[in-house]
Amino acid sequence: MKSKHWVVFILLGIIWSSSFLWIKIGVQEIGPMALVAFRMLFGALAGVAIAVINKTEWPRDSRTWRDFAILGPTSLAIPIFFISWGEQSIDSAVASILNATVPLFTILIAHYWLHDDKMTVPKVVGLLIGFSGVVVLMSEDLIGNAQNSILGQAAVVLAALFYAGSAVYARKATQHVAGLARGVAPLITAALFMWLLGPVFEKPFKVPVLPLTWVAVLWLGILGSGLAFIMFYYLIHEIGPTRATAVTYIFPLGGVILGVLFLDEHLSWQLLMGSVLIILSLLVINYQPKPKASN
Repeated sequence: MKSKHWVVFILLGIIWSSSFLWIKIGVQEIGPMALVAFRMLFGALAGVAIAVINKTEWPRDSRTWRDFAILGPTSLAIPIFFISWGEQSIDSAVASILNATVPLFTILIAHYWLHDDKMTVPKVVGLLIGFSGVVVLMSEDLIGNAQNSILGQAAVVLAALFYAGSAVYARKATQHVAGLARGVAPLITAALFMWLLGPVFEKPFKVPVLPLTWVAVLWLGILGSGLAFIMFYYLIHEIGPTRATAVTYIFPLGGVILGVLFLDEHLSWQLLMGSVLIILSLLVINYQPKPKASN
């Protein structure tokens, strides 16, 4: 990856690192559908504002908007709902590990669906090293905790499958769309999807009251969805879905490091070993041998 790609990749990982914490906070007061609906609303508003300021050209053909009508629910609304629902019965540490299966699913799907994101030895080895790093990093939080629901875990794995499939589909179907519109259009269709279905299927459909819940919703919407999804779609088209979804390995790393820096959590061997494995995996995934000079 180029330097600009690394900057966006790391910044995206930092933004998304806190998502599982804010989701956990949000579902303490409102239901998962309401949380996702408000998150998508603020994400879409933030994304549209950024696009308008940058005078983005929007697609005008119905086929492209049909693709975005699919991508909004499958890449945002549905998987975020599954994670929010799952986190009602599982720890955020478990959710982080299960979410880290996204690039493993992505490399399998991309290999058969895309011509320019094939499975290679460095990619496979790098992804496995990274997943191992996530497990080591979060292992201390899992020891002695058997209170996680099987259904909650299955929901997060299903979310990972949606993320993987939609990332590959986005690369294939939206290559011709202007940069910012690629990331903002799915936010619009996801918001419409959730506000049509949320109040119907979730009773009661609660509006946040607590200030902390509003902070969670605004953070998840403006930063965790609006800005982050524009960055994510940029990476999908610049470096491919397999490398882009490897950002999920940074989520638990960022969360644990923030805990050490700001919450006085202790610096364990799991943090050090997991961090080394994750960083190593990113280097291996992006390793590209120099072509041999011809004589």
